[in-house]
Amino acid sequence: MEFEQGPNAPDRKELSPLLKLVLELGPLGLFFLANARGEVLYDHFPGLAELGDPIFLATAVFMVAITASLAVSYALTRRLPVMPVVSGVVVLVFGALTLWLHDELFIKLKPTIVNVLFGSVLLGGLLFGKSLLGYVFDSVFRLDDEGWRKLTFRWGVFFFFLAIVNEVVWRFFSTDFWVSFKVFGVMPITIAFTLSQLPLIQRHTLEDEQDRAG
Repeated sequence: MEFEQGPNAPDRKELSPLLKLVLELGPLGLFFLANARGEVLYDHFPGLAELGDPIFLATAVFMVAITASLAVSYALTRRLPVMPVVSGVVVLVFGALTLWLHDELFIKLKPTIVNVLFGSVLLGGLLFGKSLLGYVFDSVFRLDDEGWRKLTFRWGVFFFFLAIVNEVVWRFFSTDFWVSFKVFGVMPITIAFTLSQLPLIQRHTLEDEQDRAG
């Protein structure tokens, strides 16, 4: 079993950006739907009610969906995407604790743990001269080494910001609000941050071979 190759690798097999987006965000969407429509699902499938509140059903759905997503990604590329694998492992561990101990705290802590981990890995990688963000975005952007370094640093800081936001939301708001914010709050914030990085990306984008030949 292999992990995806690093940025600018010549023989790297890539998924289409749309499919990659579906595989990475699909489990999160199912998590939201299961929590929002849990009572309806319980009416149709009474056996599921043994799980308890909808957040526990949503957690189980999230665990199955993220495992299926990684399996599909591996089947198509014969490699595993690094950051989704890390996120998936944390989901499975904290999801299992949530269901086993019947305590939603663990699944609420998952985004904090994942974001702190990602931020630490990205910033720590820079200390060793590695721009690890290229493993995630190289199928979307083609940047020079300086561009990857700067973008990696900014995303590392941004992940710590998301961890702080998650801590504030789950501690001071309801579970339903936290689930909704996880889907409809974090995503717009992330999109806005990504768009704010476009000037940097444009300055450091590599020309395609066809453009140079033309």
